[in-house]
Amino acid sequence: MAKKTFENALARLEQITAELEDGEQGLETSLKKFNEGIELVRFCNQKLAEARQQVDLLLNEGGTLRTVAF
Repeated sequence: MAKKTFENALARLEQITAELEDGEQGLETSLKKFNEGIELVRFCNQKLAEARQQVDLLLNEGGTLRTVAF
């Protein structure tokens, strides 16, 4: 299995969303996909938080942290 990346997780999350919106799956399958989606959202949020910390470190000027809105 390929290494889990933000991009792969986001693509899978988009796929799950489309499948759930389609409404073709049964309740049990939909719940499994929903739970997978929740885990993917948590993973993506963690990766985004890590990226933000890296950006904040790069913006550290003269010992003072300066944050800039994206």
